Amino acid sequence: MSAEYERESMEYDVVVVGGGPAGLATAIRLKQLAAEKEQEISVCVLEKGSEVGAHILSGAVMDPIALNELIPDWKEKGAPLNAPVSEDQVLFLTEKKAIATPKALIPPNFHNHGCYVVSLGNVCRWLAEQAEALEVEIYPGFAAAEILYNEDGSVKGVATGDMGRDVNGEPTDNFMPGMELHAKYTVFSEGSRGHLGKQLIGKFNLDEGKDPQSYAIGIKELWEIDPEKHKEGLVIHTAGWPMEPDTYGGGFLYHLENNQVTLGYVIGLDYKNPWLSTFDEMQRFKTHPAIRKYLEGGRRISYGARAITAGGILSLPKLTFPGGVLVGCDAGFLNASRIKGSHAAIKTGMLAADAAFDAVTAGRQYDELTAYPEAFEASWLYTELQKSRNFKQWFKKGVYVGSLMTGIEQLVFRGKMPWTIHRKEPDHAQLKPASECKKIEYPKPDGEITFDKMSSVFISNTNHEENQPVHLTLKDASVPVDVNLAKYEGPESRYCPAGVYEFVRDDDGSNPRLQINAQNCVHCKTCDIKDPTQNIVWVTPEGGGGPNYPNM
Repeated sequence: MSAEYERESMEYDVVVVGGGPAGLATAIRLKQLAAEKEQEISVCVLEKGSEVGAHILSGAVMDPIALNELIPDWKEKGAPLNAPVSEDQVLFLTEKKAIATPKALIPPNFHNHGCYVVSLGNVCRWLAEQAEALEVEIYPGFAAAEILYNEDGSVKGVATGDMGRDVNGEPTDNFMPGMELHAKYTVFSEGSRGHLGKQLIGKFNLDEGKDPQSYAIGIKELWEIDPEKHKEGLVIHTAGWPMEPDTYGGGFLYHLENNQVTLGYVIGLDYKNPWLSTFDEMQRFKTHPAIRKYLEGGRRISYGARAITAGGILSLPKLTFPGGVLVGCDAGFLNASRIKGSHAAIKTGMLAADAAFDAVTAGRQYDELTAYPEAFEASWLYTELQKSRNFKQWFKKGVYVGSLMTGIEQLVFRGKMPWTIHRKEPDHAQLKPASECKKIEYPKPDGEITFDKMSSVFISNTNHEENQPVHLTLKDASVPVDVNLAKYEGPESRYCPAGVYEFVRDDDGSNPRLQINAQNCVHCKTCDIKDPTQNIVWVTPEGGGGPNYPNM
């Protein structure tokens, strides 16, 4: 950067990147410890969304176990956990029928007694209020775009992205250089496939010796339904149709309060058929009679999508590096077998905070917070994740094998099975050539139960300043046509749930080229994960851009 654009800097004891449950729990715990021990500690949280919660998307059924530890009086303080789970249903779907799993045969990982159906975005908004009451500095609308390093290679902090550059990267009249935030320790809690977390894992070889990380995409809608069909606290999970037996996927429908339901579909990003459209599979799921019956006469309120880090404990990278740590889904603490990650995010944030607080108050900085992974391995979370360590691996062998072995491991062995199943290949390496796969024909949307991508993106309230550098970058601009289109028939136009990637041609059908509609991007990160040549790299756009999810 030239002297003309010198960045200003601010100093903190701890900088937290990301205002999700993990990051906010880290900040809250740090300030709680400071108050208990009468110590001063400065804490800052950077959030790329326009407000805390704007980019948060999750199912979500929340286990309050970690929240009970972080804020024991959360009920009295008005936490938005208002719909306790009243009933669990696990359905196996054929195209027209739903076969209910008998209650006695539902594995323990699908038991949700004591949990709550929530909007995780609203939970994060409430957590932000608790953090600010403890004098945590929270800066929404500022995206951490760059990692800063000391001369010895340790992490020094982060820099926010420049504002006001045009599409060619040149400063406009509204240009403002980014700000540097220096810290003794930096906590990375960006959520699944974090832009900076990915860089740190690569730089410090944090995934060496681990199973390749595994991901899924979750596509979600929020509906207001007929009050007569609403059953507050009802939790439904599905397997089977519309997925082929060899493809990992499943649906959910959760009844919130106020006659609202949240529903969606999760698809493993190790799928093989490049003709598969994640968005259209979600729309097709809603047409099943067991799901459609709840939606008829209702109104769709919101839409969104987000990648899910689902590899489990066998894919967890090393959590520490000089000057910082990974927490929550940036590391991959989600328990895929329970379809839950918020409790793990909060717990890891607390454990990281304990280690950081002790280090800062002892006068240390920039070293590795080894007390954090040690505390994790002694925690209930480690025990929980060990019990489900084989879940995703079994389902990679097909829905029937996955269902059978999950039942055996959870019901018979109670998660203490004497075997461990490993994986060797990353998700992006799984696509087969289009010529070897059956093309999937999807029905047109009816505008009542099923919808198109553009109307869906519209109700996600997604917006980006159009005159800014495109944040979906290509390592090699020739690859989309020469490889992806030629071999896989352009899968990026189908795995993206927001219509970002579009192959266009001249009027005579010649000269195909990839058009990137970056303004549609809902920041799900699927392209960064699933692109078969890993040619697409998602980088942070200007802070405040992206979706603005209400009640998601």
